[in-house]
Amino acid sequence: MNRQLIYALALASGIIPVQAAGRQTDKVKTTFQTSREWRPTIDNRGDAVMVYGVGGNPSDARRGVPFEERVRSWKERGYTVHFMTGIAWGEYQDYFTGEWDGRRHLDEGQVTMQGDTIWHGHMVPYIVPSENFLKYLKERHISRVIDAGIDAIFMEEPEFWARGGYSDSFKREWKKYYGFDWRPQHESPENTYLANKLKYHLYYNALNEIFTFAKEYGRKKGIDVKCYVPTHSLVNYSQWQIVSPEASLASLPCVDGYIAQVWTGTSREPNYYEGKAAERVFETAYLEYGSMESMTAPTGRKMFFLTDPIEDRAKDWEDYKRNYEATFTAQLLYPNIADYEIMPWPERIYEGLYRKSADSEEKARIPRFYSTQMQVMVNALNSMPVSRNKVSGTPGISVLMANSLMFQRFPVHEGYDDPQLANFYGQAIPFVKAGIPVKTVHMENLGFEKTLADTKVLLMTYSNMKPLDKEAHRHIADWVRKGGVVVYSGTDTDPFQGVREWWNTDGMNYPTPSAHLFETMGISSVPAEGEYACGKGTVYVLRTDPKDYILKKGGAARLMSVVDRLFREKARGGKLEYKNSFHLRRGPYDVIAVVNEGVESTPYTVRGKFIDLFDPSLPVVAEKNVAPGSQALLYDVDRVADRKKPQILASASRAYDEIRTKGSYSYVAKSPAQTHNVSRVLLPRKPKSVKVDGRDVTDLSAWDAASRTYLVEFENSPEGVKVNFEF
Repeated sequence: MNRQLIYALALASGIIPVQAAGRQTDKVKTTFQTSREWRPTIDNRGDAVMVYGVGGNPSDARRGVPFEERVRSWKERGYTVHFMTGIAWGEYQDYFTGEWDGRRHLDEGQVTMQGDTIWHGHMVPYIVPSENFLKYLKERHISRVIDAGIDAIFMEEPEFWARGGYSDSFKREWKKYYGFDWRPQHESPENTYLANKLKYHLYYNALNEIFTFAKEYGRKKGIDVKCYVPTHSLVNYSQWQIVSPEASLASLPCVDGYIAQVWTGTSREPNYYEGKAAERVFETAYLEYGSMESMTAPTGRKMFFLTDPIEDRAKDWEDYKRNYEATFTAQLLYPNIADYEIMPWPERIYEGLYRKSADSEEKARIPRFYSTQMQVMVNALNSMPVSRNKVSGTPGISVLMANSLMFQRFPVHEGYDDPQLANFYGQAIPFVKAGIPVKTVHMENLGFEKTLADTKVLLMTYSNMKPLDKEAHRHIADWVRKGGVVVYSGTDTDPFQGVREWWNTDGMNYPTPSAHLFETMGISSVPAEGEYACGKGTVYVLRTDPKDYILKKGGAARLMSVVDRLFREKARGGKLEYKNSFHLRRGPYDVIAVVNEGVESTPYTVRGKFIDLFDPSLPVVAEKNVAPGSQALLYDVDRVADRKKPQILASASRAYDEIRTKGSYSYVAKSPAQTHNVSRVLLPRKPKSVKVDGRDVTDLSAWDAASRTYLVEFENSPEGVKVNFEF
């Protein structure tokens, strides 16, 4: 059944509340995950906390505090408490060792061709989600957290490694799903495709089972349980050779939303441009967040964007800070998303020991200047508005994606390689480097009317993915006939073109899926390179696999030239603006990124009255020059909604109990212990006195007359610091 129809029927039947069809309306804007009980050093003041695991986190050596006590400790501090655990791995040793049902289940791990189990931790394999395992999750975990009063469940990372698929449990699932005996995936492209479709189905089914149970169990308890999927982007899973349900989850009425798990660890994965493989953290993060936004946009379900001030791999504090700024900026360039997971694992961020610099082996806790800057950034998220403004640059160019991007990644067949997902990046990176805010479009969403509404030129290929049904071609053809432009790149010679699928079975006899697409659009089924008319629209065929646009120096010139002309002449989109920067205004915030390797190497300059939020001293600057390869987050004092109202404009703490009178302004500031607070406060005039916890700290040199702001500093406390201004 068409996913759009499934969703519509779910709405009509009341399975999904009507408000779920639009933006979610709960009060949780910022959240974070931790396996620990509340402690003063990790009290980061998000709206909600996702307490991780009934038994904790498998990688956490300090487990032991019971789940209910951890929940209680955060509730007592005023947090909304939710629950998070893994669907593909977790603290589930009692299942694998036989404690739960008297039978060992280590044979249910994901296994490679060499017979090695893929482990996530000690006695914690990545799981082939059997019916029995799902029964265990429901009984031992889901029902327990709902009994504890939890009304939101986050089941993270539905992951099946592409190199897995050789265990006895997977063979049993194969026979059950396909009706014939298991076939080794390394022996043919078709076997690989079948194996990955099954992996995809297993976690789609697993989430459906768990979430449906959670909602039904919650109803019996009088609790309206919301269910979310924290997941890496389709870009990352495809690049890391992992299979996951991704966009298909939108067809499940039991899914209320998602967390886009994008951070330095995913975004620093190298990709190619101009023949060079390198980390391009901002560009990759921008595309990752974009793929998550477009995956869910038609459904209106809630989306949290995640960033991490550090990452899983042991690096140094300078590295973490630089890449945190890059990913943080990338997420803010999507003005329709304003809900955030502000950090995972605050215990490792605030208390972990990492190298001071790349050339030093000395380890230390997070530097004070970095924790201050990080908390300023986090508090900006607490007030970050949704905005109707658009990112600077020419909109209207989109790259088509499909879940089957994950199906062709491993192993390599017939010598056809797609290094570092180059067939995807080849269509996207050249435009990002040219300052064009390219978007992604999910093939699975084409049935939704607005999916292509903002697209003028759609870039696509079947060199790295295949359509899972023929309906997608009808939607594309209808859009082109109304005036859309498709640029199709591909030789259609990769070994997956001939897998046994809908285009060559049940009376269909097309040599490739693109042959059906072209015929649907009324042109030759195997067109030569060139331009073709389709109704009011245009199809341009480039007989080049997109990977060649970035694996070769100068390889993207032909693509860029074709798109430039078609955008002007056929899509009537005007002239493409080439630059090396992205700039977005969101309320009082200015979000800026400048790429290197771009069409120019000059810095991007803005002038005004700005607080520099990436500088922990929070200076007021009249001019900001952002160099290529760097980013900026600025607060424009001149865009404050009510300049006469005393208020905190930027702070490394969160304010509570604000009181304003004719001649005073006071509040209580809360933030983690062992961190330093810097706040810039807007006042109607120079203060006569400034007190912190009753102690006079007035310093007239801290007053900036041009912005009418005062800079106050003190040691943070989760118990609260009372700040009082008199003027």
